[in-house]
Amino acid sequence: MTSLAVRAQTLLREIFGYTEFRGQQAEIITHIANGNSCLVLMPTGGGKSLCYQLPALLRDGVAIVISPLIALMENQVSVLHERGVRATYLNSTQTSKAAAVIEQDMLAGNYDLVYVAPERLLTNRFHALLQRIPIALFAIDEAHCVSQWGHDFRPEYGRLSMLPEKFPGVPRIALTASADARTRTDILRCLELGQARAFISSFDRPNLCYRITARSNSRRQLLNFIRNQHPGEAGIVYCQSRKKTEETAAWLNANHIPALAYHAGMETPVRTQHQKKFLRENGIVMIATSAFGLGIDKPDIRFVAHLDLPRSIESYYQETGRAGRDGLPADAWMVYGPSDIIRLRYQAESNAGQISIPVQQAATARLDALLALCETTACRRTRLLDYFGEPSDSSSELACGNCDACLTTTPVQDVTLAAQKALSCVYRTGQNFGMEYLIDVLTGKQTNRIRQWGHDRVSTFGIGHELSIEGWRIVFRHLLALGYFTAGGERFTLQLAPAARGILRGETRIKLRLSPYHHSASHQQAPIGLSAPDVCEIR
Repeated sequence: MTSLAVRAQTLLREIFGYTEFRGQQAEIITHIANGNSCLVLMPTGGGKSLCYQLPALLRDGVAIVISPLIALMENQVSVLHERGVRATYLNSTQTSKAAAVIEQDMLAGNYDLVYVAPERLLTNRFHALLQRIPIALFAIDEAHCVSQWGHDFRPEYGRLSMLPEKFPGVPRIALTASADARTRTDILRCLELGQARAFISSFDRPNLCYRITARSNSRRQLLNFIRNQHPGEAGIVYCQSRKKTEETAAWLNANHIPALAYHAGMETPVRTQHQKKFLRENGIVMIATSAFGLGIDKPDIRFVAHLDLPRSIESYYQETGRAGRDGLPADAWMVYGPSDIIRLRYQAESNAGQISIPVQQAATARLDALLALCETTACRRTRLLDYFGEPSDSSSELACGNCDACLTTTPVQDVTLAAQKALSCVYRTGQNFGMEYLIDVLTGKQTNRIRQWGHDRVSTFGIGHELSIEGWRIVFRHLLALGYFTAGGERFTLQLAPAARGILRGETRIKLRLSPYHHSASHQQAPIGLSAPDVCEIR
């Protein structure tokens, strides 16, 4: 063992409290400590921070850590202080006087790590400061932000390409937990890392059980999930809106589940207090927007739940990766429904005029991949690994044995006929109605509205008795998620997409998992065949 490796092992034990490195950590740390640059792709909980924190202690000078979120840098500095490491941060929460004191301490060599936002790093003032001190390394955390193909692109990150020109010879380490092959290539290009080595760890988190289910009553479903699966255990629940985080936290507390809310709109002292309580106490459930979680060092989070669909598989993977960082079993649980699909597609269309066509296409592809993950009848883990380019046995319907698709006993059924009926009903009613109304038509409900529009006389009225209302919702959601419908107008009415032709002509087969509960009582035992629907054909 080299003297550098011996020093690294000693620091690992004495400062960070670990007896051995995990995965590629030792190799990465030696690579950086020897003055080389690299890209590190490592899952959340895999120990990315150590890959630059330990080299910062092995090399002369101060390590500059570029971090996108204030909460992330503050949390990491707090943890480093507890370990006796000389670390600080510079961000917008500090007064100019406090920042000036830190800058003087940097000049005096009083820090080993300084965390900064990319906006500060790019200022002439900070450049001038860095030119006067020895720099150990630059660490670009959340490096996917540098790429326009990434799921959280930030223009300021793109300007970090100036680092090798302004600070030649200083090693750079770019780190991310979630980047597909295209994004990884773009990170190397944007940061001018050239032929720098890429360390890519496995994306597989075998201790996580992935569960995605249809939304019915999301609060009640969440409460039952926590009570039945994780009573008294710590978890994170992600919501899209600030209001929803507060309302959900209040509702859980009213049902004797200790919960706290966290979002960017809260007063900083309150937000900080909630984060500290979550980290230090047992059994707290944090209800949060995506603003929460980056850099959170709490290994015993037993579940991460989503009450709304995230924006992409990358976001989903990163957020769920905060569960089970101690390697023990944990759950990644999510409910979703047609409203999520409509919301995300609407957001994607709203952004279309503000970004280039290739970037828009990439965003649409990410959304399609997320929806395909939600609707798959095959192993969810295999889907995730395939998305990130990690080889898996994608030919196997049941691969991991630790996701709802692999654990369920509900068989996959061919529901092409039901899909044809749904599509035909949309067409026959003029492509101007929402899902619930269309289900009423298919199941033959005699409502005033249906009679008013004359849809009790269309050929698709009452032809859908083989499925229950919930069964039809699953069919419609699946078709909407996979792009056979589009939702337009203020009422988000359903229209047929060009891809629907393949189903209506019998060229595309649709398979779903439907339990007996999803079949109507009078048709529970009847198989869905291809015999007698009134099926229109789009020309």
